[in-house]
Amino acid sequence: MSRIVRSVRRPGVYFVTTDTWERRKLFLAPTWATILLEQILSCRERGFYKLHAFVIMPDHLHALLTPGTETTIEKAMQMIKGGSSHRIRAEVESSFLKWHAGFHDHWIRDENEYRTRFGYIAANPVTAKLVSRPEEYEWSSANGKYVLDAGPYDERQDAAGAKAQ
Repeated sequence: MSRIVRSVRRPGVYFVTTDTWERRKLFLAPTWATILLEQILSCRERGFYKLHAFVIMPDHLHALLTPGTETTIEKAMQMIKGGSSHRIRAEVESSFLKWHAGFHDHWIRDENEYRTRFGYIAANPVTAKLVSRPEEYEWSSANGKYVLDAGPYDERQDAAGAKAQ
């Protein structure tokens, strides 16, 4: 399988998606989902990226993020995927390969696109019939429990009520 080569690096917000190996529903296990969540938030705190929205689904992850000034989108995803895999191997003692190779990214061009992707992330657990309202899903920024960074099109607080810095 070939990998996508990214020859143009644009500053700005990216919508990223990555899935588990063979789309296995690994993140139905709360321990694994918690490790991934902690890794996403830790990388944000360490300045690898600004985090605008995310959702951890049973077999994939979506996020809206802006890579840090010293970080590429590839490095940001490596920190999320590699870091969570390392912690799962150590803490759960599982040697199972967690992630499908690579990821998909889409550079956000305007406010409409940002809002569309933001809404998609929030609605994903509802569409998958995991919850009836976005705020009910534990593994999503839409529940308002996690500190997020304001995006270029955000006000100080997003539509789901999540705190933005």
